Amino acid sequence: MNFEIVQVSSLEKVRAQDSLKRDEMYKKTVLAGERLSYQICMKADGPVDLAVSVESELPGAVRLYLVRDAYMDMPVTEGNMEGEDYITLEPGFMPDILVPLEEQGNRMMVSRKTTTVWVKVDVPKDTPAGDYRVKVRMVPAGLQEALPPSAEEASFMVCQVMDIHVIPVSLPEQRLIYTRWFYADCIAVQHDVEIYSEKHWELIDKYIAAAADVGVNMILVPIHTPPLDTAIGITRPCVQLVDIEKKGDRYEFSFGKFKRFIDICKKNGIRYFEMAHMFSQWGAKCAPNISVTENGKKDYLFGWHVAADSKEYVNFLGQYIAAISRELEAEGISEQTYFHISDEPSLQAMETYRTASHIMRPLIGDSKAFDALSNYDFYEKGLIECPVTSVEHIHDFLEHEVENQWAYYCCGPVRVFPNSFLAMPSHRIRILGFLLYRYNIKGFLHWGLNFFNSCVSKYPINPYITTSADGVFSSGDPFILYPSRDGAYSSIRGEVTYEAVQDMDICCALERHIGREAVVVMIDSAAGRTLRFDDYPKNKEFLEGLRAAMVEKLEGLSAQAR
Repeated sequence: MNFEIVQVSSLEKVRAQDSLKRDEMYKKTVLAGERLSYQICMKADGPVDLAVSVESELPGAVRLYLVRDAYMDMPVTEGNMEGEDYITLEPGFMPDILVPLEEQGNRMMVSRKTTTVWVKVDVPKDTPAGDYRVKVRMVPAGLQEALPPSAEEASFMVCQVMDIHVIPVSLPEQRLIYTRWFYADCIAVQHDVEIYSEKHWELIDKYIAAAADVGVNMILVPIHTPPLDTAIGITRPCVQLVDIEKKGDRYEFSFGKFKRFIDICKKNGIRYFEMAHMFSQWGAKCAPNISVTENGKKDYLFGWHVAADSKEYVNFLGQYIAAISRELEAEGISEQTYFHISDEPSLQAMETYRTASHIMRPLIGDSKAFDALSNYDFYEKGLIECPVTSVEHIHDFLEHEVENQWAYYCCGPVRVFPNSFLAMPSHRIRILGFLLYRYNIKGFLHWGLNFFNSCVSKYPINPYITTSADGVFSSGDPFILYPSRDGAYSSIRGEVTYEAVQDMDICCALERHIGREAVVVMIDSAAGRTLRFDDYPKNKEFLEGLRAAMVEKLEGLSAQAR
């Protein structure tokens, strides 16, 4: 039987019918505390059932995943895309879903189409400098028990080796604040569980853990159901954490569920928190859907039927934010908390946004206000403290050296700029880390951690059938996690974004030795021009070469220091 196997970079996307003639990798130099990911891709003339095991001097550091295909029903939303940087413009399958191999009993079937194992090595922070080896062994099922340790060259066994050189430098703590919006209602609907039942809490824990595992360190907290991607006049399933009772003009607030949610976040390493938006999306014209109990009856006291600046809502908001602020202080997270006003206001909505901003900002004290918006006038007029700007418009803001500049992409742009659609090559995700460092961006936001609905949440979708919010967004945009039987699966796109975050961390490590300006020069020199969000080398070699040069420099500087 003819059996092909290659070991390749995490930046390759090897589709089912692709040739396995790729640049192979068998050595990697890393920092202590860094995650190394790579892929083992295989094909065979006929089906072969393989048992897989790992040997390594880094015990417990290696995780294996079987790469499954996601379906692209809408690869890109715009036409006339020939010549753009996409793997394909046609609907079809693309490798993305990472299923823990242990769920398969550490077995896999290899056949004529490409089978890929994603290898994830989390080098412990306290790993001494030196050389280590990860060996992935694959044996026909049924023979693994009889295989002697010395039989590595046996014809019935396949063995792939990665030599890892760890330098005497640790990866610094993540500087970037990174959020992808978390939707508790989508979890309940996809897994068919009652909201805030014990099973729902268990799933919330698993989804937040999966997000944290790919570098997300800020979570959108549903103090009330986030007023996001919701058609005017409808409500999403209520996931409000704060119980509210109205007694005359006063409100009483109960934070039991809120505290449980925050505890889950803390347990999983989440360091920053963003409160759900206090006004409706795209212009702050209305109050969000907020459920209140009055005279024993629970209903939406606020929502689409209540103007944002109504006397009743302004009165409520003063009491609500004061109560939230006290709870944040009690939880010890007030300094790590951000508040939203309204998502993506247009210039036409500036006056309603101005009104909402003037209501909100005196109430939140020292907490930061931040929103996704892409017109500099909002910041110039003092309506927002931390602008979160689309990468398509960010250079308009960078010219003004905004102190607390964030970046995002969402639905677009589809041309030139970085993004994380399924049909894009992975280098368009990975470039993000060097760009964020180059322009001293404080945070990165994306709207879709686990949005499993149609556009504006008119109905739930099956994320294994549509990855485009039912044909509205480019496939992959709404989520980087997939629902599993009892939790969440990560994705290639999620892992490559985490590699981009680590690239930024490596830049920060080097900055400690040579200064920020020298690191920026190093980035631009490698690119051959000033690196920009709309102008960067579109290949994996640039990314891997620049990272390798930085790691090599760090090792040399470390040796000099000794």
